[in-house]
Amino acid sequence: MKKWLLLLMSTPAFAQSPDPSKITLVIHGGAGTITRQNMTAEKEKAYRQVLEQALQTGYTILKKGGTSLDAVEATVHVMEDSPLFNAGKGAVFTHEGKNELDAAIMDGKTLKAGAVAGVTTVRNPISAARAVMEKSEHVLLIGKGAETFAKDKGLTIVDPSYFYTENRWQGLQKAIKEEKVKLDHTEEAPKKPAKAPKNASSRAEELIFTEGKKFGTVGCVALDQYGNLAAGTSTGGMTNKRYGRVGDAPIIGAGTYADNTTCAISATGHGEYFIRSVVAYDIAALMHYKGLSVQEAAKEVVNQKLVERGGEGGVIALDAKGNFAMPFNSEGMYRGYIKSDGSLQIEIYKD
Repeated sequence: MKKWLLLLMSTPAFAQSPDPSKITLVIHGGAGTITRQNMTAEKEKAYRQVLEQALQTGYTILKKGGTSLDAVEATVHVMEDSPLFNAGKGAVFTHEGKNELDAAIMDGKTLKAGAVAGVTTVRNPISAARAVMEKSEHVLLIGKGAETFAKDKGLTIVDPSYFYTENRWQGLQKAIKEEKVKLDHTEEAPKKPAKAPKNASSRAEELIFTEGKKFGTVGCVALDQYGNLAAGTSTGGMTNKRYGRVGDAPIIGAGTYADNTTCAISATGHGEYFIRSVVAYDIAALMHYKGLSVQEAAKEVVNQKLVERGGEGGVIALDAKGNFAMPFNSEGMYRGYIKSDGSLQIEIYKD
């Protein structure tokens, strides 16, 4: 009798039925000193439009029965393709005048993950990360190797000049100038890329938030109707970074994590602190071992532990029941969510 019952329970008939009411998708577009005082109405409108486009893109996929992985990848594409965010097209420059991109994606059902770091020719790094997860035996590929892999897998490869934006270039010059004043640094500023596009100074680029300090990583977490979670994060890193520096975004457990039994996490902030604190996994661990809710766990890590250690930034967190949290300890964070009924909310400021 027991064997018969076990056999029945293992058959597809007892599998969890799809439930469209589960659908939830949450995004972020970076955190930092983002305040109403520094934001014009035109800038705010531009950011809100792209954030809404990103939410609707992922929601459409989920509503049609797509997976959380598909939704995350497509949603992040929207933000990678916008010069308003520090990912893909809008990536910041390194000290050497390059755009080095990092990304990661994780499947909460299987715990499989993929990531790339320091790529300069892959149009959408989040897709390269997914290819690493699904088409290789590895988790993280870097630099030229990651670019070769992406090309071999048929991903869109672009000339590095594709990522050039005048606003980000001027941001680098400002950072170098400030560094010279603060550190008496004597290295010459990098030369301007020779292949800068003629239309580099587009109106969208002029609207990029430049006042104050901003960590422009983008990310998405999603729950599909099959009850599966996924998380994805993509970034251009930090302006004026050196020596092949890599932040938390492509580090599984630091800036990106997903597990159906706990939550899906995507982080944005000062990467070194998020790596040392293993932020994404710590939130999941608090849920698993202490039984905290996703809101309680995310708040404890972001607003208590990170603050005590001097780390700035925030996360988006989503559990398998559709509960989510968007805590941050900076002045602001671009963030938003969309629920199963299509209702959405976009927020930017602390208050």
